[in-house]
Amino acid sequence: MFHRVTIRVADLAASERFYDTVLPRLGIDRASSELSIEQRDGDHPVTRDVHFGFRAPSREAVDEFWRAGTQAGYEDDGPPGPRPQYTDDYYGSFLLDPDGHSAEAVHHGAMRGEGAIDHIWIRVPDVDAAKRFFSEIAPYTGFRLVHEIPARARYAADGGGSFTLLAGRPTENFHMTFRGSVSGVRADPEGNRVEIVS
Repeated sequence: MFHRVTIRVADLAASERFYDTVLPRLGIDRASSELSIEQRDGDHPVTRDVHFGFRAPSREAVDEFWRAGTQAGYEDDGPPGPRPQYTDDYYGSFLLDPDGHSAEAVHHGAMRGEGAIDHIWIRVPDVDAAKRFFSEIAPYTGFRLVHEIPARARYAADGGGSFTLLAGRPTENFHMTFRGSVSGVRADPEGNRVEIVS
């Protein structure tokens, strides 16, 4: 399961303001969620190209997440509505955070039973290389490869939650920590930090 995901941001106050505007609409307290936001520095550049899907308790909460964000002046990345290309009962809305990450509120029948983050999408230049890396560590984290097509591989945990590898401009400077049966830290093929804590 996800333990913590860390993004480095260009403007800490601006990013905190964004997430503190929209996440409470989902009943999520950013400070106690799995999402960690840290200021970039000389050793840690800004994170690029991550997508987060945050759990919403209802379709109405998905609507309110988007409404609160757009009314506060944040950029729309997809209005509330069904997304049957994912599952029959999938309902989501999308905003862009100050660093251009796609933040989604999502409600569907197979959501995680706990935690704030339902799913993460990571872009990679070579899905097969990334899949080899994540397939090595997945058994220790409770995730397993559940679906793959060219240019995409999806890992899911039995208790809900997933992460997907997508072909594209690579996600950079990202730190993802899983709860698992062992402890350790490795770099994925793009140099992102992947950690397991037991």
